[in-house]
Amino acid sequence: MPAREHHRIHRIGWLRAAVLGANDGIVSTASLIAGVAAAETNHATIWIAGLAALVAGAMSMAAGEYVSVRSQADTEAADLKMEVGSLKLNAQQELDELTGIYVERGLAPELALQVATALTSHDALDAHARDELGISMHNRAQPVQAAAASALSFASGAALPLLIAVLAPLTHLVGIVLAGSVILLGILGAIAARAGGAPVGRAVLRVTILGAAAIALTAGIGALFGVLA
Repeated sequence: MPAREHHRIHRIGWLRAAVLGANDGIVSTASLIAGVAAAETNHATIWIAGLAALVAGAMSMAAGEYVSVRSQADTEAADLKMEVGSLKLNAQQELDELTGIYVERGLAPELALQVATALTSHDALDAHARDELGISMHNRAQPVQAAAASALSFASGAALPLLIAVLAPLTHLVGIVLAGSVILLGILGAIAARAGGAPVGRAVLRVTILGAAAIALTAGIGALFGVLA
């Protein structure tokens, strides 16, 4: 009996949102904390700035994801409504269209007609949504779910460098936040790579280099403003 294949493509939706949210939460919050701390402020100011960044970032991610996915959902709904009307008024034309799609995919005309007829009898809208429009009826856009997931993943990522900043001594706070955030980014990159079946080393290197550069640059700007002040 052949070994069963374990595909990971079904994870791409939630994996993308989770990784993007957590990565953005770590980098943006750590960058802000490093920038504020480099300007030689105090722990209370750093904590308030970091907490404000967490809340604002989570709300921004949620709003942006909701608007984006809502637009996708509205487009899907409009196309499906149009398809429902066409199936009622032009049943034969829609059957011919579905048959033509299967012929283009390599089926013989007779077999394509049999498949199209069978699928139309079973669930015409599902068949046309999937094969004509590219819409999965079982995996349609969920705006509220996407917004909540983005907000939660961002807040989870942002909370980690904020916690490090609260516990770290002020004199070494920038370095500790930078090192801790790079480690967190590396762990996140490794988890995402493992979940998606990608090379771990390359993913870890990519997220850590980009994240460290962003945090270090922001800290440098904060230090510059601290000197000028």
